[in-house]
Amino acid sequence: MIIDCHGHYTTAPKALEGWRKRQIAALSDKSHAPAKGTLAISDDEIRDSLENTQLRLQRERGTDLTIFSPRASGMSHHIGDATASQHWSEHCNDLVHRVCTLYPRNFAGVCQLPQSPGVPPANCIGELERCITELGFVGCNLNPDPSGGYWTDPPLTDRWWYPLYEKMAELDVPAMVHVSASCNPAFHFTGAHYINGDTTAFMQFLTSDLFKDFPTLKFIIPHGGGAVPYHWGRYRGLAQDMKKAPLPELLLKNVFFDTCVYHLPGIELLTRVIPVENILFASEMVGAVRGIDPETGQPYDDTKRYIEAVSWLGAEERQQIFEGNARRVFSRLQATGRTAFA
Repeated sequence: MIIDCHGHYTTAPKALEGWRKRQIAALSDKSHAPAKGTLAISDDEIRDSLENTQLRLQRERGTDLTIFSPRASGMSHHIGDATASQHWSEHCNDLVHRVCTLYPRNFAGVCQLPQSPGVPPANCIGELERCITELGFVGCNLNPDPSGGYWTDPPLTDRWWYPLYEKMAELDVPAMVHVSASCNPAFHFTGAHYINGDTTAFMQFLTSDLFKDFPTLKFIIPHGGGAVPYHWGRYRGLAQDMKKAPLPELLLKNVFFDTCVYHLPGIELLTRVIPVENILFASEMVGAVRGIDPETGQPYDDTKRYIEAVSWLGAEERQQIFEGNARRVFSRLQATGRTAFA
């Protein structure tokens, strides 16, 4: 079985975007209280949004299950206030739940959290618990920068985040550390802000004692860890200078990396530097990079090809990357029954 741990509903029906536009327009009208309203999308519209995109690519590329969340750039936690974020997150998460209900063999849900700049992350606990215990989701996406490129909230290792971590540990759910859209013109959102967020989160973890307080907490840093694997020696040296434990002991029981790296040399570097048990297969297909690589004639985001092409990975190591590590990190997959088939 091949589990893709990083998928977003980038092809959602247009009605979702229409609801969001109406919500944003209403934010400027202070005479009315924010209203959640309804979102009218039929099951057939959901099927039409997936059959020739995500599902077709699953079949063509030979993957089985996608761990699926709302569109990352669409989270845009910097827009509106906590109430607006709550309403938007609920609609997005409910739509992903409907996808997972219609296609239980193909998708497992990961939730968007109703984060908002300056609002304590404890405010997200209710939606996290609803998605995990009522909707059967298996994880969450956690934005380390709800301000959209200005980094106004405390680092991920600050006690500001601890109430949310306590709930994550209680529910045994991992978080993918994933920023959203950038409203800072200095940072292109997928080319710079995403990679900045990945790298920054890792360095925050390195400089803290977070995992002494939460020894079972699990984070996935996407996009191959940003700059981290390329600068592994730098991080080893910094940890050593800070009198920290070696990185495998300090971080690698809790921090994992995905394979959303869109060329073979990048995947080769990742698998050379990061232990196999810390790498989860992912493609983020129909995501940030959708084109054909002219050097290979293949889609950039068909990352399964790269794993298969790494000459030093044996069958057992590939199985870990394709399936075993995801089962271990997303422990609630087993409870959903979605890993009971090949």
